Amino acid sequence: MRNIYIGDTGVFVQYMQLALNRAGYPVSINGQFDRNTCSVLGNFLGNEKGCYVDKTVWTKLIPYLKGYTTHEITAGDTLWEIANTYETKVSAILTANPSLDAMRLQTGTRINVPFSFSLVDERVPYTSIFTEYIMEGLEVRYPFLISGCIGKSAMGKEVCYLQIGEGQTQVCYNACFHANEWITAPILLKFAEEYAKAYAAGEELYGEDTEALFKEFSLFLIPMVNPDGVDLVNGVIRNEDYLDQTKEIAAAYPSIPYPKGWKANINGIDLNLQFPAGWEQAREIKFAQGYVSPAPRDYVGEAPLSAIESINMYHFTRSHDFKLILAYHTQGEVIYWKYLDYEPENSRRIAEYFGSVSGYLVEETPTASGYAGYKDWFIQDYNRPGYTIEAGRGENPLEMSQFPKIYQDNRLILLGGMTQIRS
Repeated sequence: MRNIYIGDTGVFVQYMQLALNRAGYPVSINGQFDRNTCSVLGNFLGNEKGCYVDKTVWTKLIPYLKGYTTHEITAGDTLWEIANTYETKVSAILTANPSLDAMRLQTGTRINVPFSFSLVDERVPYTSIFTEYIMEGLEVRYPFLISGCIGKSAMGKEVCYLQIGEGQTQVCYNACFHANEWITAPILLKFAEEYAKAYAAGEELYGEDTEALFKEFSLFLIPMVNPDGVDLVNGVIRNEDYLDQTKEIAAAYPSIPYPKGWKANINGIDLNLQFPAGWEQAREIKFAQGYVSPAPRDYVGEAPLSAIESINMYHFTRSHDFKLILAYHTQGEVIYWKYLDYEPENSRRIAEYFGSVSGYLVEETPTASGYAGYKDWFIQDYNRPGYTIEAGRGENPLEMSQFPKIYQDNRLILLGGMTQIRS
């Protein structure tokens, strides 16, 4: 997190404002480091120096982005008193510290204390660092989650996943292949949070027994396949070499707004046109449309699997046995379920179920974008159900104001990606 000062604007200011709100210091999350925000920050810090945020201040704010803090047990502590101090629940502390004996607290032991608010916020843009914080917070709150990384991006950022469940049936959902479709990341993160919370409490999730789901399925969630591109769109990249490169690429395609129109990875390759499933046809189509060099969108690359992020997804998929995949994109409120004449067993039935619970249209992929996608390759090579979900409506990047409806529309698709392959 970079230093920010009064007068600054942008996503980091929004994250600071979000942290203040979560800490109990209400301020408008408007991305403007104005006098009011300065005053509220000063109140939070307990001094008059609230007009800048440096490393020391971020250290105090970041726990409210990650959703937890730590506490060293002292003589006489009880879990009830600790929970009361941090305005949380004893059950949340016990879930986050499964080896803790509530009746025999050991002085000097440091424990994780989750805050009471939901981690996945519906008001701020998502970037690689905020996604990283949420994934860390989820794993701390719910230690039965497993995390890992599938590789690094072109700029060296980790591309990571969460695994929920221990079952033999593996399912994989991914999001943010395209940079300006970053609103898809919190779709997966919110589902992870709701599922984990329900499982920890022994409750159902939308009518399904979470204990049975956990034992039957291993669900892998990759919320941000393209972190560099997302960070470019949301204005948090500070590396001048990469910024200059993207500006040079964008200059060759002046009709595409920069950076909001950016879908590609940081090197100008469209990651969802990189898979060995009709890549040559995709190249012919996109070249005919004028995308003949690195571009903010629709450039297929010099060869299939030439972009590191797509290579990551290819090898991660190869190393697992996914029975179904969901690839989240925006926008159009439509579900694409076929590749060419491939029709894996149950794929049409599951697509129609997804349409019925979401209200989305169920269609075959248009020819102009019907090749070289991750979903296309999965169907071709595995002959198993694979779906591209185009969430929301409007012009990318979609506003977070759409998120509540998007999630409401998709929550039963996310659940059904597991339950529907039982039939």
